[in-house]
Amino acid sequence: MTNDMTTPSRRTVVGAMAAGTMAALGSPVGSAQAQTTARTFVLVHGAWHGGWCWRRVSDQLEKRGHKVFAPTMTGLGERSHLLDPKVNLATHVTDIVNVIKWESLSNIVLVGHSYGGVIISGVTEQVPEAIGSIVYLDAFVPENGDALVTLTTRRQAIEDLVQKGETSMKPVPAAVFQVNEKDRAWVDGKCTPHPLATLTDKITLAGARDRIAKKAYIRATGYANPPFDSAQAKVKALAGWRVYELPCGHDAMVDMPDRLTEILLEVA
Repeated sequence: MTNDMTTPSRRTVVGAMAAGTMAALGSPVGSAQAQTTARTFVLVHGAWHGGWCWRRVSDQLEKRGHKVFAPTMTGLGERSHLLDPKVNLATHVTDIVNVIKWESLSNIVLVGHSYGGVIISGVTEQVPEAIGSIVYLDAFVPENGDALVTLTTRRQAIEDLVQKGETSMKPVPAAVFQVNEKDRAWVDGKCTPHPLATLTDKITLAGARDRIAKKAYIRATGYANPPFDSAQAKVKALAGWRVYELPCGHDAMVDMPDRLTEILLEVA
């Protein structure tokens, strides 16, 4: 007689396949579900970056059958020709909200990196019904009335630029963000000046983020940054948050795209 513990019956195999998982054959349930359940990801970049920084993660998600949007916000990346003093925080929030609206997206996994944490917080206030999961990747987690300038360690540099009448801020070198040495020249070559008003505008929040069903924070521990340590500690103390750590520099999507992809699929 066949041992059912080692050789599954035909009924078991068929049932497992119909359920979209090979758990009955000994494969991890989460892994199979991630491969068979298509999700929609909206990946929001940080300051000075653009949608280009997500390419390695986007490629992996798309190869697994998921839909990915990695828009570049106004004035940055391939849209750097639109850099203008009028580009502010509301502009960038609207950039992402409009992608969600015009593409008729629903049940999305909304991911924000660094400055992008401020943006996705604002997005949740406008289209909360479209968001199934929200992920802060080494990102700021603002409260109502916060401006990034009051949260970052670069406060003095930003305030000095404002006093001089500047309207944009030059990119911080990739080496400062502890990007791996192999990719530093590539990242530096892609980063562009960031519109200053987006860093000084205050954000208005009314608790929509707290009502998102699935929330996660991912800390890139290879980049020393007190504000991100504080953000991690804050959400870790709250119910409903999952917290992860990656042993890499700030640009985790560049340094550890494989592991980051796995985490995004896990929290989706």
